[in-house]
Amino acid sequence: MNAAGTDPADEEPTRGALTQLENHLFCWLLDAPPAELARDTPDAPGVLTQLQSRLDDGHLMELPRQPAVLPMLIRALSSEDISRHELANIILGDPALTDQLMHVANSPFFRPSDQPIESVEHAIFLLGLDGVRSVAAAAVMRPMMTARSNQEALFTQRVWRWGLACARAAELIARSQGADGNAFFLVTLVPALAYITLRREVTRIYRGQDQAALPEPAVIRTALRNHEWDVARLLSVRWDLPPQYQAYLMTAERPAPNGPHTPINDGIILGTREVLRHAHQRNLPEDQLLRALQMDEPTFVKIRTALLTMLREAPHP
Repeated sequence: MNAAGTDPADEEPTRGALTQLENHLFCWLLDAPPAELARDTPDAPGVLTQLQSRLDDGHLMELPRQPAVLPMLIRALSSEDISRHELANIILGDPALTDQLMHVANSPFFRPSDQPIESVEHAIFLLGLDGVRSVAAAAVMRPMMTARSNQEALFTQRVWRWGLACARAAELIARSQGADGNAFFLVTLVPALAYITLRREVTRIYRGQDQAALPEPAVIRTALRNHEWDVARLLSVRWDLPPQYQAYLMTAERPAPNGPHTPINDGIILGTREVLRHAHQRNLPEDQLLRALQMDEPTFVKIRTALLTMLREAPHP
């Protein structure tokens, strides 16, 4: 989490507050108290060294393959001229994507009313082209965030909820700035997918050493903190995301000192804070949240109101 663009006098306190926010996020995602996440474990050096080696070689065993429909979907998401009918035909051409889209469209993060969405055409009618573009992006990602084991289930559910909240916040922030909200929605989901990938990679390393071993939360926390952007960047390259999308991730990872925030950075800060607050977890005080974000108060209120509505209606994982 970055706080570029803050007043120099507030920069250190803001950076410290965001570090604490990140710590609170890890406690929630990993369902572990702070002391457990800070614990030194004898397995950590060997596991983290193996992980670093795999990253250096670009050979993560758990790196998800590019979804088959992603290139065509990105073209559709980026086109200002695509019609509802054309977008529906693209989605309907892939039965799995259609099923995923209907599931996501009927989730509280997207459904605009209590009325169920029963078809792709109905979804496009109710959500509009922009809404369906975001739903389609989430639908492509969702299968890769499905839990593979009981031990992984809670983590995966919480990461998915966190990723959607951050992506929706980034999308709304981008639109308030006149930028491509759909692009920022999809790109801001990539760090959440990086979290899933890293947890699975650490689990694979543990199992290579001991079939019965489960990864220590402290080791997973270190992997997430140290390598989130490494894996996000690797995913963007392997999936051949458009250069502009890769540039968005690079700028979010390395914001210019005292420069403007990106929708990704502010989306992650706002999404993280509101997800934790809604889950009754420790989070970021209101005054510190406003200092950490780079937006005027009316925009902040509008975006947060939309985000809170979605979170309030979505079931807790």
